[in-house]
Amino acid sequence: MSRVCTYLNFMGNTEEAFEFYASVFHTEYSSPLVRFGDAPGPVPLSEDESSKVLNVALPILNGHVIMGTDMLASMGHELRIGNNTTIVLEPDTREEADEFFDALSVGGSETQEMSDMFWGAYWGVCLDRFGVRWMISHTPSGD
Repeated sequence: MSRVCTYLNFMGNTEEAFEFYASVFHTEYSSPLVRFGDAPGPVPLSEDESSKVLNVALPILNGHVIMGTDMLASMGHELRIGNNTTIVLEPDTREEADEFFDALSVGGSETQEMSDMFWGAYWGVCLDRFGVRWMISHTPSGD
C-alpha cells in the first residue's frame, strides 16, 4: 500500500534523536536499525562511521513514519537547511515511482536517478525546482 513518510538527516546523532522520538511518541522502530557497517560498499569506513545509522524507521501518528540517517563528512555530506528533511513517496508500482520521479525532477537538481538498490528497493532522490527534496522508493511485492 502506498504511503508518504518524512526523512530526516543528522550529522552523527540519528540514533539519539530517534530514541528521543520513540520516547515522545511511545512507539518502537518498525524495522531493524541499519548501520553503515551493515551495507556492502567499495568505500572503506572508519569504525566510528561504520557504527552510524544508515536507516531507521519509526511510526509516530496514524500511520505516519519518520525515517532517518546520519550524514558522513568523509563522503562530503554537509547538513544544511534544505537537505535535512525529505518527503518520501512509497508508491505501489515501479511505473508510479518512475512517473513521480520524472515529474518532480523536471527543472530540479541534485538527482540520484532511479535504480535498483542492494536493500531490494527501486529508489531515487531529487531536489525539485522549488528546493524540496523528494525520495521515491518502491519495494516490489510481486508486481
